[in-house]
Amino acid sequence: MGEIHFVGLPEDKFLEEALAIVGKAKDMGIQLRIIGALAIYIHSDNCPVCREKFRTLGRFGEGQPLFTDLDLMGYGKQRKNIKKLFEEILGFKPDFYINRLFGTKRHIYYHPKGYYHVDVFFDKLEFSHDVNFKNRLELDYPTITLADLVLEKTQIHQINRKDIIDLIVLFLSHEVGDKQEKEIIDGKYIAKMLADDWGFYYDATNNLKLVKKFSDMFLKEGKLDEEEYKTIIERVNKLLEMIEAEPKSRKWRKRAKFGTKKPWYREVEEVVR
Repeated sequence: MGEIHFVGLPEDKFLEEALAIVGKAKDMGIQLRIIGALAIYIHSDNCPVCREKFRTLGRFGEGQPLFTDLDLMGYGKQRKNIKKLFEEILGFKPDFYINRLFGTKRHIYYHPKGYYHVDVFFDKLEFSHDVNFKNRLELDYPTITLADLVLEKTQIHQINRKDIIDLIVLFLSHEVGDKQEKEIIDGKYIAKMLADDWGFYYDATNNLKLVKKFSDMFLKEGKLDEEEYKTIIERVNKLLEMIEAEPKSRKWRKRAKFGTKKPWYREVEEVVR
């Protein structure tokens, strides 16, 4: 498919469209959840100051729309119904090349008026490290859980500024706890996932330390105040302590012996659209 030039939508309109898609899926009995920055934006709706940090911290370019594409997670067993939803009901155009080549793992659909594209992943994210969503989508709506959002962002081996800012906003707007609750980050679940995969643990903990480093920089630049900075650091530290305290699996301990002497992450190639 040729290069697509997206028009872009104001964030309120984009959010409205994203929620409508997930809502239509729900009406059809399809489990579709919003992931990525938009999911964090949705979860920070009870904290206007937190939402404003997306702009204050430079998450989005000057004059650029906040969101240009929609990322969703679904179950592979519902792939046919998801295809029907986008193509027959919503009138989106499929990316035939990507959908044929990577069809069991992801689909891409283009808005009929060229406003944005939708990337639908099935069952798990497979980038630097795997984030599995088996039996996880039912735990929250319209997004994946906060814990899964933390895992989604911290699995990135070469994390960029945007993803660090996403994490800063997430920790600023939500406490860390030890069980699944809609507006609490389930640190226990995160710790358990990382306790079985040394490579994921290594990148995730380094990325959480980068969240603290960038928060310090933003404090010095006056983009975070003292109270905001303190909140973020305390919550990240609490999560790091929970991760360290969690008993590690035999597989984790065995892999830890080699450390970074052998590759611990998957090389990721961007899908050309």
